[in-house]
Amino acid sequence: MRILHTMLRVGDLQRSIDFYTHVIGMQLLRKSENTENQYTLAFMGFGSNPEHAELELTYNWGVTEYDIGTAYGHIAIGVPDVAAACDRIRKAGGTVTREPGPVKGGKTVIAFVADPDGYKIELIQRTGHVTLG
Repeated sequence: MRILHTMLRVGDLQRSIDFYTHVIGMQLLRKSENTENQYTLAFMGFGSNPEHAELELTYNWGVTEYDIGTAYGHIAIGVPDVAAACDRIRKAGGTVTREPGPVKGGKTVIAFVADPDGYKIELIQRTGHVTLG
């Protein structure tokens, strides 16, 4: 077994696609509409299944915002240099919500950014991982 994708409900699909492509550096892999049930899906990623897990953005027509709730945590992305990734994200218009630094009680360098709907994305410094932007 393996994780195929994670789904997030978004209030403005194009705004979210723009964020994940221009700010985070993912690609729009595919998009589909279901007119009968009034929703649109956009699959984002650094590569396609089965080699890479994907992010499914779901836009339910007419719903512009969601309550994220207290159960949701974050999406994590490995990057070679957290500080450089945060700089690129800021320059592209993204918001860094936790500056780069060691995780509490550890040495791994992390930072957090927020997408346009308020979902948190953790950047974890790892060698050999994707470069954002």
